[in-house]
Amino acid sequence: MEAWFIILITVAISLLLRALFDFFSFPSKKPSHTLPPGPAKIPVISSIIWLRRTFAEREPIIRNLHKKLGPMVTLNILSRPAIFISDRSLTHEALIENGALFADRPEAPVIGKIVSCNQHDINSASYGPTWRLLRRNLTAEILHPTRLKSYSHARKWVHQILLESLMSNSNTGEPVRVVDHFRYAMFCLLVLMCFGDKLSQEQIKEIENVQRRLLLGIAGKFNMLNFWPNLTRVLLHKRWKEFFQVIEDQENVLVRLIRARKKVKEERLSKSNEEADVEYVLAYVDTLLDLQLPEEKRKLTEKEIVSLSSEFLNAGTDTTSTALQWIMANMVKYPHVQEKLFMEIKGVMGDGEEEVKEDDLQKIPYLKAVILEGLRRHPPGHFVLPHTVREDTVLGGFLVPKNAIINFLVADMGWDPEVWEDPMAFKPERFLSNDNKSGEVFDITGSREIKMMPFGVGRRICPGLGLAMLHLEYFVANLVWNFEWKAMDGDEVSLEEKQEFTVAMKTPLQAHIYPRKR
Repeated sequence: MEAWFIILITVAISLLLRALFDFFSFPSKKPSHTLPPGPAKIPVISSIIWLRRTFAEREPIIRNLHKKLGPMVTLNILSRPAIFISDRSLTHEALIENGALFADRPEAPVIGKIVSCNQHDINSASYGPTWRLLRRNLTAEILHPTRLKSYSHARKWVHQILLESLMSNSNTGEPVRVVDHFRYAMFCLLVLMCFGDKLSQEQIKEIENVQRRLLLGIAGKFNMLNFWPNLTRVLLHKRWKEFFQVIEDQENVLVRLIRARKKVKEERLSKSNEEADVEYVLAYVDTLLDLQLPEEKRKLTEKEIVSLSSEFLNAGTDTTSTALQWIMANMVKYPHVQEKLFMEIKGVMGDGEEEVKEDDLQKIPYLKAVILEGLRRHPPGHFVLPHTVREDTVLGGFLVPKNAIINFLVADMGWDPEVWEDPMAFKPERFLSNDNKSGEVFDITGSREIKMMPFGVGRRICPGLGLAMLHLEYFVANLVWNFEWKAMDGDEVSLEEKQEFTVAMKTPLQAHIYPRKR
């Protein structure tokens, strides 16, 4: 308690001095526009109140502020204004019509800088040559549709792992807690795409362990190290030591795999083309080994490759497994949706076939409607990663100052009653009727109009959009084709939320799973 008392007193005095300085430092020219409205700012106290709240606790407060004050709201947290935008048209104006201006990222907090090697990853890199290189490498070399087909064997392998784990649990007669199975399956798939080999279960568990420790630590106990780092290095030195130990453990595990892959690449270069291409599939790490950073004129360091590999594993694991759990929860809660999807799959498949193949997915329109409705109703992230602008600009008649933190409310846009009838209901048919009226496939990128944006929109849209949709469609189809999913007796399937790394189910889905009889 003494340490935190010293921290709070120090912060209070410093922020009070800053507030007094700002008050008496009159600008030479009065700005023509003002910041969006927000709650009254009480120097020092307002910042402490907001910093004590988690993001999940801030969300309903921000939503209520929007109802009272309009589509743009400002919160004053420490020295930077944080602007929250809930309006679809303003979001389109910012991220699509003025995409380059709003494409930058804020400076990362100290923990984020260490984990990302000073923002040398795709999510946090500043908008510029390094970000373009890293993103282009990922999208062109790994996530291009033709490349994704080369990983079909990996998806089939993981599909088998998932079915076997669910089958062994269902044989006990007890309900299955599915989220752990989903997360592990998605992680296995991303590990193979990242490092190229079918690693042993022990190796995968080792990677998963170091990744989870770091991810949960950043979202939890390590987050407070961002708060005045020079002071916390003294007062919370044990926590800093723990943080650096987790970083070291992660590097020890991933560097071994990176070096092994580098050796494989060198051996391939010494072989003939025919020998080199036998059973070889390009891995994400392979593409990083020879990249040249355009501004720094050098190759990536091992630590930077660790950071990018970690980003790749985290970005595709929790988001996809979270979305998968929400979708299956709704099919357990609403059996008629599950039955309709099963019958549509049956119309495409032969009774004796065990796997819904990737080529079959485009023949099942209700499947895509179920996936889209799941992402609209339960986006894994309720906010996109923060944006910023490099120069003062005006949006919606308000000032958006240079380096302000700009947040866009993903969930609220997908729940807008002006766009979606009965928005909190789970109705996949709404996407089929929209397609029938327009004759076009639903545009999830928001390029023409934003109706929902679970992957973000514009220049910073999630590069893994296509991969995520493929994984969701493939695994949902096979889970429904192979098993009948039923609620536990007396269980209504709660759709309450909680904030983890993603917005997950507060009560994880447990269901009785029965193998389908062919």
